[in-house]
Amino acid sequence: MPTFAIGDLQGCYDELMDLLEKVRFDPARDRLWFTGDLVNRGPQSLACLRFVKDLGDTAVTVLGNHELHLLAISNGQPQYMHAGDTLDEILAADDRAELLDWLRMLPLAHHDGHSGFTMVHAGLPPQWRLDETLRYAAEVEQALRGPHYRDYFANMYGNEPDTWSAGQDGWERLRFITNCLTRIRYCSADGVLDMDEKGAPGAHSALPWFEVAGRKSRTDRIIFGHWAALRDYPQDYGRFNVHPLDMGCVWGGELVALRLEDERYFSVPSRQR
Repeated sequence: MPTFAIGDLQGCYDELMDLLEKVRFDPARDRLWFTGDLVNRGPQSLACLRFVKDLGDTAVTVLGNHELHLLAISNGQPQYMHAGDTLDEILAADDRAELLDWLRMLPLAHHDGHSGFTMVHAGLPPQWRLDETLRYAAEVEQALRGPHYRDYFANMYGNEPDTWSAGQDGWERLRFITNCLTRIRYCSADGVLDMDEKGAPGAHSALPWFEVAGRKSRTDRIIFGHWAALRDYPQDYGRFNVHPLDMGCVWGGELVALRLEDERYFSVPSRQR
């Protein structure tokens, strides 16, 4: 029963079909993991959302920043809509409520004890162990699934606080956890987040989160997406025990899958300009 972890779709439904054909995906036998960001920027976000939802227990999906953005816009925060968003088709769909409710129940982190792999959308700060990561993710999941979830979206946006403290509470704590799991790319050697930098590493002093010396999750095998610019950063990621899977399909790159059993990669070219 092979399991394929797939990088950010961002509305690239045709490329997903190409990739599943390439790996000879059989829903009766195989399993799929998705690193989040199923939607936005690309042309077929609604088709991606419906397809992954309909996979049921055949798929595991973690929330990305674009899913949270979609949920926020649809739950009282339309002022955060961006000019480049391609979410209108979802927001106007007849099954909008069903799709959004399904998204709201998804996890922010997934760990498989059998394979030893953990999947998040973006990354982990160096201060967190794996068990702590799963526990902190569950705090946000509880807020999303509870009766006051709209309050969470009203307080989700922002880059502060940029430093973790176990004593943090309230919305600041949930915002920091959310930013780590769905938005982190860079941080300092002592774990201060740099939420402004988005390009490939090498041009500034902040470190990719997975390169920080002494990172407490260094012995854990972590799959993540979110960072398309890493396709321009050739690196032996195995020495960091990470598998970045966002190769910028929506920007003309590739859609990538990792077969967990033998850590073999598969890819198809983007159809986007």
